[in-house]
Amino acid sequence: MSSTPDPAVSPRPEEAQDDVPVKQHQKSAADGDASASEHGVVAPVLASPDVPETSRWEIWSWYAYYIGANGLSLFNFGPTAFQNLLSQAAPEDTGLLRFAGRDRNVNSIVLLANGISFALQAALFIIIGSYADFGSGRRWILVFWSVISFGIGFAWLGVHVPSKWEAGVGLYIVGLICYQLTLTYWTAAFPSLARNTPHLKEAARAYADGEITQADYDRQDEVERSRLSNVAFCIQSVGEVVILAIIVGILFGVDVKASVEANNWGLSVLIAFATAVWLVLSIPWFIIEKKRPGLKIPPGQNIVSVGFWQFQEAVTKIWHLKQSLIYLVGYFLLGDSLNTTVTVIATLQYEIVDYDTLTLTYLLIVGIVAQAVGIAAYWWIQKRYDISAKAMFNTVMVGIVLLDGWGVIGNWTNNFGFHHVWEIWVYQAFYGLFVCQWYSYSQIIISSVTPRGHEFLFFSLFTIIGKTSSFIGPFVSSAIIDASPGHDNNSAPFYFLFALSLVSAVGLFFFLDLDKSAREQEAFLAQEKAQMAAADSE
Repeated sequence: MSSTPDPAVSPRPEEAQDDVPVKQHQKSAADGDASASEHGVVAPVLASPDVPETSRWEIWSWYAYYIGANGLSLFNFGPTAFQNLLSQAAPEDTGLLRFAGRDRNVNSIVLLANGISFALQAALFIIIGSYADFGSGRRWILVFWSVISFGIGFAWLGVHVPSKWEAGVGLYIVGLICYQLTLTYWTAAFPSLARNTPHLKEAARAYADGEITQADYDRQDEVERSRLSNVAFCIQSVGEVVILAIIVGILFGVDVKASVEANNWGLSVLIAFATAVWLVLSIPWFIIEKKRPGLKIPPGQNIVSVGFWQFQEAVTKIWHLKQSLIYLVGYFLLGDSLNTTVTVIATLQYEIVDYDTLTLTYLLIVGIVAQAVGIAAYWWIQKRYDISAKAMFNTVMVGIVLLDGWGVIGNWTNNFGFHHVWEIWVYQAFYGLFVCQWYSYSQIIISSVTPRGHEFLFFSLFTIIGKTSSFIGPFVSSAIIDASPGHDNNSAPFYFLFALSLVSAVGLFFFLDLDKSAREQEAFLAQEKAQMAAADSE
């Protein structure tokens, strides 16, 4: 490992101007490794000659895992099966079931279970997140949680009658936890893969030799991260459409239209099929992923305690990076609003189409096709017109605010606001074309406000904050429904969600400045380097 920060890991503090290339001074590797390990975390050199180059097969196996982990099993059909069993188990006269100490309607139970799931996710990320951030054990954590996910998916074959709705609660909560953990650990490979592609390794060499400026390298780095993230999302969408087309054939084979029982069984079969596809497509990534270094455990810490230490470190350091902090707050609020909005609309959608599995599958196909088109269009526009990731992110925020505004109108009239089947079709198209890009560009912006060499630390912080925000919204929305007249106004949460989206979007639009963030990161890393040099001289 190089002793001084690699050009792909940290900016050169000795540069006075971004447009003046200056060659970097090097020290011995032995001195650098010793001092760094003595005074704190040793950041992995993400674009060092010592780190394996990202191969085409490795990237495609990474894409393949994402095609399998498309969410159809535990994030789409799992929740559908869960809410379907709840609606059938609830008495027709009251529509209420006893859950968590009181009688609640179906939507309230779904939101509460969602909140419980996200709360447990936040706790797990603090406790076991260090396994992915330190050392090279991330791949084994991904394998572990993937295997648990496969077990949950196949377990739905035994839960398809209303009397087992309580077992459905458990499968729903644990299934969401497993799915989000696997997705996060899959995403954890993202910065390292991007910065070890042949293109960026060559850019890092050119920067180190003074052939290109810091600004040039940063731009190439942003484009490469955008490419990997957007292409992954687009390929996953195309693969998901193919899977859904096969699922339509399965539904006709099961004859889900024959009876309620057949529809219930069809949902369980779909979950198991989607899980089987996920299992098969995950194997190449488990085999091909190359071993790359992670952070070293600091002195006085162990693999258990370092997770809490890491969270404290990230919270402490981010106060010195104002733009990073601004994005953290905005990410917390807007992510909470979007996640809860999707859950609320999903509960309304299931009721509107009466849990018809075939209709829900057709809706998903429309949504995923729109998603593929939307992601491809955003990436083409960004690349073709050389638009910044921040500008693309601003466009996504507009879509989120409009989506919540759509829901708010449903409180005033039954003619619009997620009350009709035609609206659900339009929603699927709108979400795919203008909203789902959040899941790509929000990650790109996280990497843009993260100091080089601290990627794992800050990605962990944003992941924990994201999971924390994801359980607050469902809890609040569940309470709003319970407090509404008749305890059944399922559109009431949109008042809260619209306000939350609008405030956070306006704040990020006006106050988040990625150019300022780059300068703050440079000053932060220069100060950190000076502190380490001072410590070495003592």
